[in-house]
Amino acid sequence: MSINLQFHAFAGNPLNSIPGNPLSPSAALESLNARILGNDHSSPSPNFKVLPFRNGRPLVSSTASSGEFLPIWHLGWVSLDDLRGIFENSGAPLNGDSLVYLGSSAEDDAVYWAIDVSAKVPELGTNMDMELRFVELRTLMVATDWENLKAMENLAIAGNAKALLEWHNTSQFCGHCGEKTVSKEAGRRKQCSNDSCKKRIYPRVDQVVIMLVIDRENDHVLLGTRPKFISQLWSCLSGFTEPGESLEEAVRRETWEESGIEVGEVVYHSSQPWPVGPNSIPCQLMVGFFAYAKSREITVDKKELEDARWFSREDIREALTLADYKKGQKTAASKVEQMCKGVEKSRSMAADFNVESGELAPIFVPGPFAIAHHLISSWAFSDQNVL
Repeated sequence: MSINLQFHAFAGNPLNSIPGNPLSPSAALESLNARILGNDHSSPSPNFKVLPFRNGRPLVSSTASSGEFLPIWHLGWVSLDDLRGIFENSGAPLNGDSLVYLGSSAEDDAVYWAIDVSAKVPELGTNMDMELRFVELRTLMVATDWENLKAMENLAIAGNAKALLEWHNTSQFCGHCGEKTVSKEAGRRKQCSNDSCKKRIYPRVDQVVIMLVIDRENDHVLLGTRPKFISQLWSCLSGFTEPGESLEEAVRRETWEESGIEVGEVVYHSSQPWPVGPNSIPCQLMVGFFAYAKSREITVDKKELEDARWFSREDIREALTLADYKKGQKTAASKVEQMCKGVEKSRSMAADFNVESGELAPIFVPGPFAIAHHLISSWAFSDQNVL
């Protein structure tokens, strides 16, 4: 088994690339407002593209599959002029403060934005010429072909946009004085509207340590299952960092609290943005580690974990070999295609983490969309140089 990724899911956003965007957020907002008001007489004028969201779900379309190829989903970019027309038909005002700046590209002379239309234009996505639908980001995560660079970049853009929009929803009031906040720098920060406060507010990034605990002596790893989650899905332990502790300290503390295992050496592996957690914590960053155990007896915290066990390298290799992630990916991609055709509208949490197996596997581990998968597989196949 070999899965090679250029970057984790939700990383690799091309709009965040160095050396940077040709337009600053402030300049982009000024040009956007001029276009909305009809005062933009610049020549040539930037091409504004907007990605609408409803209830945390981006607007997407899907290209039908042919033969053995997977259906490919695409971001449902809407031109600013079309968006303005949709708002006018709905009787809803459109202004620059409703949009969040995502970045710009000199290559295609475009400026990219996101907007939450949940309470503004309810008909958007149901009356457009193209087959566009709002689809859960978790479903898109599973449906994304991780070997397709453009698809992975689209997922990263959608993830970044969702995180920013959800942050706007959770930061409508100042945490210092309680007054309303206003958007600044094209939605990249906010500020308290109280003249005696004017507190600056930036998106809060919540660090989550996720660790594969390794027993070197017995060649085993520790995995856990969480209550009310998918049956037989085993994954790495994880938890939020606390004020005043390093990432390494958080790894040791969380491992001890959840499993009773004492950890010594902690080695960094990689990190992954995770915008598909709770909406109240939209800007999570998963920071992955290998953690080497100093003890072996497990004491499970039942409030955090349903169970925790040691698994051998052979156990993990068997689970990774039997799990048909490609089949699960194809099922999710077909689901997105059907949703965009208006055929399927229902969804379930289990389907969002779809893992299928041609044989009865003893355990399942998360798919390649999750950093946990790469922590686990890189250890299981370390002799094969798998990322």
